[in-house]
This record gives sequence, structure tokens and C-alpha cells, in this order.
Amino acid sequence: MEETLILLGTGNATVTKCFNTCFAIKTGEEYLLVDTGGGNGIMAQLEKAKIPMEAIHEIFMSHEHTDHLLGLVWLIRMIATKMKKGQYEGNLNIYCHKELKEIILTITKLTVQDKFYRMIGERIFFHPVEDKEVRQILGYQMTFFDIRSTKAKQFGFTMQLKNGKRFTFVGDEPYQEHEREYAEGADWFLHEAFCLYRDREIYKPYEKHHTTVKEACEHAEELKVKNLILYHTEDKNIARRKELYTEEGRAYYHCGNLMVPEDLERIVL
Repeated sequence: MEETLILLGTGNATVTKCFNTCFAIKTGEEYLLVDTGGGNGIMAQLEKAKIPMEAIHEIFMSHEHTDHLLGLVWLIRMIATKMKKGQYEGNLNIYCHKELKEIILTITKLTVQDKFYRMIGERIFFHPVEDKEVRQILGYQMTFFDIRSTKAKQFGFTMQLKNGKRFTFVGDEPYQEHEREYAEGADWFLHEAFCLYRDREIYKPYEKHHTTVKEACEHAEELKVKNLILYHTEDKNIARRKELYTEEGRAYYHCGNLMVPEDLERIVL
């Protein structure tokens, strides 16, 4: 069975020329959605990617920042509406750390009509995950881990694909040494790259606990990952981002394939 990564958004929190970082993994007719962007733009991205909401039953939320979280409120509202109309079969499962569950519930309670909010606990379920916890989701064995963020508690995950390859997502912050067991030798490694190294004085990535393309690629080279995907970038260089980021990254990462995807790009895993 072919598995496909669909980059719904590749930009950081403040972008306007692309969507905030979130993605889906397609297996058969089902999708695992990871983060949801910063608002109802998630619905447009799903529509452009031809991903029906009715095919999304599993969502993982990494952390509480608005550019990853607020799209979920819209999805809860829209999917609850479809449930009530008989247009959505099965349940919606949302995975996140326990503190994030409470944040999502609070925001949803304050912003979504009660008739939709009441679907939580009936057909919309939250599943809190712990550091190093292993779960079976859509036939995947997924191991969740705390990335030990200095800003807001955030989890990443590693998973065994059905073709035997390993896919690792370390969130939107730089790789840290305690993540080595999940990242080293990964077939697919997703890492943020806030900007080019040459532009570090413009975008101040280190002040925001982010990296440049240079550091992201140095991490990937050290870890000997086979395919590196850079995302969560600035958008001022959007027209030439793929070219510029690839050119800089190739000076530091040599052991595999370097990818700088655009929004809605699909990658066969």
C-alpha cells in the first residue's frame, strides 16, 4: 500500500504567502493529520489537497501555539456538523499531551456552539499521550516523545511505516540530543528551518529557538538520515525558497535526499 506525505502548509507562524506548518499522511483512503494551522485556512488547504474531512479520523496535535492549534477548532466544528447531518461515519480521535487537551477544550468551549461542543465525549475523543508512549494508530506503531521545549510543552513522534521505513517528526524546534534514539538513521526526518543562515540577522531564529538551513542540515548529516524535509520557514523568499534553501543545505547535508517542499506538495514515502 502506497503511503504519501501531503504538506498542507510549510510556513512559520507569521507567514502570509503560504500556510502554517501542518501535514497529512495518506494510507489507503484514510489520513493521519498532524497539526492544523492557525485558522479556517485549514479547510481551504484540505479542499485544495482533495482530502475530504470525512476521511480524517485521526489527528495529532503537537503543541499549543496558535499557528498549529486554531485550525483544530474549525475542524471540530465542521466535523461535528457533519456528524449531526449523518455525513461523517465513525469517530474523530485527537491525540495530544494532557495539558494541551485542556487548552483545546477551553478554547473550543468558548468559541463553538454547545450543540457541537457536546459531540466531544460522544463521537469526538481526546487521547492524552505521555512521553515515550507507544500507540497503534491507523495500523502504525507510533512512539510519542516530549521534545523538551523551552517555550511550550511539545511532543514529536516516530513511526514505522507499512513499507518498513521509519518516519520521524521532531516538532517545530531544533533537534536535541535526547531525540537521537528516534531520529538517528531515520528514513524520513522532518526538521524546521526558519531561514537561511545568511539571513540569520534579519529573522533572528536563535532568539525564537529555531534554526537556519545550515544547522538543520548539520543535524541531519550527523544523524545520517536518508531523506531530510525542511519546513516551518519564513516566506519572504517564497518564490525562490526551494532553490535557495537547497543550495545552502547541500553544503552541509550529503548523506541523503534534501527536500524543501511547497504547500500541497506530495511525497511518496
